[in-house]
Amino acid sequence: MDDDFFLKNATVAIVGLGLMGGSMALALKGHCSRIFGIDPDPAALELALHQNIVDQAESDPAKLLPQADLVILAAPVPAILALLEQLPHFTPHPCIVLDLGSTKRAILEKMETLPARFDPIGGHPICGKEKLTLANAERTLYYAAPFILTPLERTSPRARSAADQILAALGATPILLNPADHDRILASTSHLPFLLSSALALSTPEECAPLIGPGFRSTSRLAGTPSSMMMGILQTNRQNILAALEALQDELALLTSALAESDFETLQATLDSAREKYAWLISKQ
Repeated sequence: MDDDFFLKNATVAIVGLGLMGGSMALALKGHCSRIFGIDPDPAALELALHQNIVDQAESDPAKLLPQADLVILAAPVPAILALLEQLPHFTPHPCIVLDLGSTKRAILEKMETLPARFDPIGGHPICGKEKLTLANAERTLYYAAPFILTPLERTSPRARSAADQILAALGATPILLNPADHDRILASTSHLPFLLSSALALSTPEECAPLIGPGFRSTSRLAGTPSSMMMGILQTNRQNILAALEALQDELALLTSALAESDFETLQATLDSAREKYAWLISKQ
């Protein structure tokens, strides 16, 4: 590989044309030489070509990946793991590989097994919404959002430069983390909120539907995320998510006990502490 990477001259292949991959394609338009889109869904391919989101689109990775300088894996975690196994069969030439997976340990372990011609780096943008299809893609989705990068020991300065150029084109903010810290932190800030939203939706009686307001909508929003997107996350980050659930259950038990015993002094102190903690957490963004 050459020592330098220039995004403006590069052919970028995005595997997965859902919300994240489609939004990235929209944001990268004009910043690279060509954008290829790869997706098994014919409707997504048709929409991507019809709206000029990509320059070429195919369902078969073997038709486009050999021409790519940079491959971006924008799929659910299990699909990324499968693609990393298949990549050596699709791509005979050297290329940089960046993923957008929501957990990192399992993906980076799989990246380590790629042949030497691949130059991999892990990534995870902290943005998105529960509506995941290409029809919901937004050019500004990544703008001003944190974008975690998890380099491997084998990641070259060239791949780091490519990732930095991608993030600059997106307007995202790079944050370096190791995969263990990433998975532990995201269990609390992303994966637990999904389970909490799901539990809230399930525990709410149907008779409440006519009286649902903005508080319920904002708190339960993530329950609208398809389980197909979340199952791989829950499977590959199970231990960290279990620890986050246990911490949440401890806090719920404290609130339950205080309310059951009419200990309103403890209840108010706990809620005041929660408000202070919320304000502190938000202020650090």
